[in-house]
Formats: sequence, C-alpha cells, structure tokens
Amino acid sequence: MSKLPDLEGLAIFAKVVELRSFAGAAEDLGLSKATVSKAVTRLETRLGARLFNRTSRRLALTDAGQGLVEPATRMLAQGEDAENAAMAQSAAPRGLVRLAVPMSFGLSDVAPILPDFLAAYPEVSVDLHLSDATVDLVGMGFDAALRIAALPDSSLVARRLRPVKRYVVGAPSYLERRGRPTHPGHLAEHSCLGYAYLPTPDAWRFVNAAGEEASVRPAGPLRVNNADALMPALIAGVGLAVMPDFIAREALADGRLEAVMPDWTPPPIALHLVMPAGGPRPARVEALTAFLTWALGAKGRGPTGYPPGPA
Repeated sequence: MSKLPDLEGLAIFAKVVELRSFAGAAEDLGLSKATVSKAVTRLETRLGARLFNRTSRRLALTDAGQGLVEPATRMLAQGEDAENAAMAQSAAPRGLVRLAVPMSFGLSDVAPILPDFLAAYPEVSVDLHLSDATVDLVGMGFDAALRIAALPDSSLVARRLRPVKRYVVGAPSYLERRGRPTHPGHLAEHSCLGYAYLPTPDAWRFVNAAGEEASVRPAGPLRVNNADALMPALIAGVGLAVMPDFIAREALADGRLEAVMPDWTPPPIALHLVMPAGGPRPARVEALTAFLTWALGAKGRGPTGYPPGPA
C-alpha cells in the first residue's frame, strides 16, 4: 500500500515559496524555523531532488522546485478553502480575512475604522494589503477588495458604495504664476503632474454638464504610482493634477490647493467593494463586507460604534 502524500511538507513548501523566506513561513504558520526547514528537507528526501538553492542571503527555486510550485500552491489553497467552508458553518465569525485596498484610501479611510470592526469581532483578524495596483483577487487569495474606478465588466461580484469626486487642483502660487485653465484644452499649456494608475494615465478625459467630452495628453515633470506622493509638489506650486476628494479635501478646505475648471469634470468613478464570485462566503468575510458597506457607503457611519442599531 502506497504512503499518503506528505501534505504538510507540500503545504509548508508552498508557504515558503509564497513568502520567499523560511523564517517568514515559520512566523506565518506559527512554527519554528527548524520545523519548517525539516519539513522541506523531508519533502526533498522523499522526492529525491533539491527544491531550493539556499545561501545566507538568497533563496532560489531549483527546476524541481519550480515544477512543484503550482500543484503545491493549488493543494494549499484547496486545503484552506476546505477549512474555510467548514468554518463558514460556524455562527460566530472567526479566522483571517484578506482585504486589498488602494494605499492612500486605505490609510485615510479604512485603517481608522478597523478598530471598531475588530472590537465587534474579536475572533476575526484582517490582513490589510495596501497597494494602488489592481490585484488578482482569485490568483492572490484575497477575500475582498475595495476599488476606486469605473469598473469594467468582470467575473467579480461588485457592490457600489459611494461616488468619488475628482478635481483638477493646483496651488494658489501656481495659478497666479501660470493662470487658471477653464477648458481641458488649456491644460496643454500647463505643467501636469501624473498618476500612473488613472484609467487612462496618458490622456486626461473630461465631460461637462451638456455631455460634451474633451481630452488632453498631460505633460509635466513628475509621475507617481501613489497619488499622495503628488501632494508636496502640488502644494509647492510645481503643477496641476487630477486628485480624488479623499486625498485633496483637507488642502482644498484650508486653501493650500484650489480646484479649477468647475464646468468640466473627469468621468465619474465610485468606490466599489469587489469579491470573487461564488459562495457561500465564510461568516468572517460576510461580517467584514457588511461592516465596510455600513462604514464607507453613501449614507456614512452612524453616530456610535459598530454594529449599527436596528433600522
């Protein structure tokens, strides 16, 4: 009778590959580094091939290891899914929820409200991933994400939470020096600061109340992959930029920045909660998504802590 596969060794191997570190895998799994190392060595002995080339500073997969990554990662994900499905039957939400959020919005709007959620659900933990890049929810194992965009059709389940306003903004010093544009065509004569993750970063598009559309190809001395990084240059009078309200609102309120072209606005976008299709979802995921909908939705948060009272 053949032996059962070394499921533990394969799972630990997949975690080492995911985190690119024996120590990181040990910390993530709550094991000692020696236990992780022994599990990988045991798997290598069983397979008769080295899986990693290891030095004190570098960890690299061998050809044999590379060939094992996909099936081991799939096995780990399936095992986690099986446990998650079982945990979903529990009435009390518990376990880890992986949430992907744009960095600036995560820092300004999501991180401050998470203490209320964690207090309401002490058996739930949140792995908050902050990045402006659009992550592959299914491929990277996320339970949900917040996205600020005009979402294209996709296989994901999307829930619109609230509109997000955007403005063309600049410092008073810049506007006094270079003038105030009133039409998108005027922006061709201005220093425009770019954000790499705009829907069309090489073309700023606008629409007015009559439904007329206009676009311009922005040019300027700075382009970033996080919009908060534009704020020092904007306030210093380096140029103009398209900025969302959750980043620019304080500077607009205190006069460090001013909005221009009030008759023209970028195409509408909104804050969405997106999740992989399928179900049922674990209770912990349902709890967090309900909380985010309540806390970040168009109606805003209630006057007291979470959860809200009956309607």
